Amino acid sequence: MNRKQFFRTLGGVGAYFTGVSSLNFTQPLSHYGLPEVKIKAVKPYIFKKATFVKVETDAGISGWGEADHDLPKLTAQVIEELCAPICLGKSPFDSTEIWQKIWFKGEDAGSTGLLPGALAGVDNALWDVKGKLLGMPVHQLLGSNGLEKIRGYGSFGRSEGKNGLRTPEEMAATAVEFINEGFSTIKARMQIRQLNVDPDPDPTYEIIKAVRQAIGDQTELFVDFNNGYTPSKAIAMGMRLYEHFNVTAIEEPVSQFNYAGLAQVVEALPIPVMAGEHEFNKWQMRDLITIGQADFINADVIKCAGISECLKVAHMAYAFDRYIMAHNARPTLACAATLQLLAAIPNAARVQEFAGPRPELGLDTLFKNAIISENGYLMIPQAPGLGLEPDEARMEKEKLN
Repeated sequence: MNRKQFFRTLGGVGAYFTGVSSLNFTQPLSHYGLPEVKIKAVKPYIFKKATFVKVETDAGISGWGEADHDLPKLTAQVIEELCAPICLGKSPFDSTEIWQKIWFKGEDAGSTGLLPGALAGVDNALWDVKGKLLGMPVHQLLGSNGLEKIRGYGSFGRSEGKNGLRTPEEMAATAVEFINEGFSTIKARMQIRQLNVDPDPDPTYEIIKAVRQAIGDQTELFVDFNNGYTPSKAIAMGMRLYEHFNVTAIEEPVSQFNYAGLAQVVEALPIPVMAGEHEFNKWQMRDLITIGQADFINADVIKCAGISECLKVAHMAYAFDRYIMAHNARPTLACAATLQLLAAIPNAARVQEFAGPRPELGLDTLFKNAIISENGYLMIPQAPGLGLEPDEARMEKEKLN
């Protein structure tokens, strides 16, 4: 079936949906005028700062998703050798079956990194192609919550300085840039990491002091410790920042493996504690909530096995009265997928992470449109699928693989 044939067949879909309540689904979808669409190819696209996945169908319509950007060559290999054979010949609407088979046939590849990162790209691309086939944005397919825009917070880290790690003055200047763009909440990421736990000297206090002085007292301020402290040090620093600079949330205070230690920090601090960007599946997220006691869950659609898995995480978190404050430091397809998810769940936090267009990644020219940010708000994409249109000719030309 070519593209024109598909759309000719699709002409009856509107009538199909109008009368859907009276239909008895005992026949294949083709009986009701819906086209039979099959996946004919799954291709990874490696770039210096991103990994994308293209799912092609025999209807001439393709979906695009973003996979995890770490270890791109290995991620591409998992997509090609594990994910693609499972997808070929399947309907893109059989995405639950595809997800299950990829996950459990590939679990020896690791359930906390490489496998969910590769699966995320495929799953997100499947949602994109399903939306395009039906002419609907993904959040409507998932069940829209009515959001048209969501308030963002400006997110930036120390590692993006001109000469290595940013100085307190550089961090303050970046914070002001976000304020000037209309953001009323910002987050400074310390990027300490576990190779430098409990750093000495510790730059955190002086950085946050400079940032607070630059942005004034009215701007809400979050701080991400990036797994940089043991529990006692995290509590001490968290209290110090809260008391001196009115910091209103702390993220990933301790190692992602130390749920008991995380619970200590949550119990001790008078402000919310966020975590979740290093949880790659619903089972880890369950333990993060029940053992780690995190206040906000930072699910990531390119690390936590895609929109399908993050939707399950969101509903589980909802049962525990936890908000989803998605981890999202990417400017293109990952951001679009994140916004589609947030526009379809009942527990999206009122403010969500946005790191800006990030021109240093070199990804903006790969797409014909962009995520719209206005006065500190992110607009939910309304075009079919995830809402971004790749420039496929440029993608082919500039990919590294």
